[in-house]
Amino acid sequence: MNNRRKFIKNTALCLTGTLLATKVNGMSEFFKTLGLQPHIIVRSGWQTENIGDIAHTPALMALIEKYIPSATVTFWPFYDYLPDNEVEMLKKRFPKMKLVRGKLNKDGKSSTVELQQAISTADLMIHNSGPATIAWADLQIFNKFTGKPFGVYGVTYGLYGTPETNILNKASFVYFRDSVSLEKARVAGVKAPVMDFTPDAVFAIDVTNDERAIAFLKENNLKDGQFLCCIPKQRHTPVWLHPHKNRPIDPVKNQRNEDMKLHDHQPLIEAIIAVIRKTDLKVLITHEDETEMQIGKDWLLDKLPIDVKKKVVWRNTAWLTDEAVSIYKRSAGFFGSEMHSPIMCIAQGIPAIVVRWQEQSSKGIMWRDIGLGEWLFDFDDENEIRRFVPTVLKFAKNLKAAKMKAVVAKKFVDNKQKESFLVVKNTLNK
Repeated sequence: MNNRRKFIKNTALCLTGTLLATKVNGMSEFFKTLGLQPHIIVRSGWQTENIGDIAHTPALMALIEKYIPSATVTFWPFYDYLPDNEVEMLKKRFPKMKLVRGKLNKDGKSSTVELQQAISTADLMIHNSGPATIAWADLQIFNKFTGKPFGVYGVTYGLYGTPETNILNKASFVYFRDSVSLEKARVAGVKAPVMDFTPDAVFAIDVTNDERAIAFLKENNLKDGQFLCCIPKQRHTPVWLHPHKNRPIDPVKNQRNEDMKLHDHQPLIEAIIAVIRKTDLKVLITHEDETEMQIGKDWLLDKLPIDVKKKVVWRNTAWLTDEAVSIYKRSAGFFGSEMHSPIMCIAQGIPAIVVRWQEQSSKGIMWRDIGLGEWLFDFDDENEIRRFVPTVLKFAKNLKAAKMKAVVAKKFVDNKQKESFLVVKNTLNK
């Protein structure tokens, strides 16, 4: 009897000590003490044709690794097709990552054994950053049939007619990647327990491929810190040119792209000319979406004067996110019409100027939200267009000041992401 009482007393003391350690050291230490590993499913992978969309996954996993190091992470890609080189990149950076494929039906049944097992053992599902809560139906099914919590991390709200409002109300946390989305969600009646602004997860990107990057730069005589990157973009991404999507051409959107190509790209052409003729920098024309590769030549390179072309490199080969990050971090800066390449630059402390227009979502507003409003341009506003080239040239001539501005913005983002992951950890702890 005495031994039994002693055992109960010692067990109680151990549990008390564990709970105190939890309050002092955080949830990760709690799991470590018990020898447990929280299991998080990351619903992500919205596209494979765009290095920015690909970047969402490793960036969120880097955040989980940083703030919840004891967690087991399962990547459940939304896109049916996942190329081998993307899987290799993820496995290289996150060797313990689990990958499952499949679909959930409305009865909570998975199309694969691997997905069913992941769903049944998960403690939390996180919907990654994206243009909307694209996988809203999966969140709904997961929550209904498991009773486990889910959260949404860094999305834009109100696009594509996505019926996301009701499911967001059931989320443990919802983070919007721009202030416009946050306000729209509030007006629409979204009332999640935690609802706030936190920039896109891609700001945490850290996958690299220095070997490929260095080889490319050497081959094209581009030296570290002595070139700017530039990316063109069409008003509507021509997804009908994505082989794996197999969609018919949209004649209305295609015509809009053609109608606006000169208007949208003449300022980029003039900025390239100004940088080449008035500084010692070179320019690398590259791409984020694979459909931007050809227009980089047709709409930018081929329009440049001969003397300028000599100091401009056009990337005419595909690349993956890790190589892109390694090249961006060796550049002097970025200007162009894409969103996630600038984010990848700021993630490395590299300054970046962003161009947007009415066909794009409100995601560009996050540049203003993180203190980079001076580097955000609306090309539907002629006054904005007029200040574009002078701003790029000022940027190129004052790289030290521009880099300092980028570093300040990155610190702001880091703090927001740190705050948000306290909530993610608390959700797991509950």
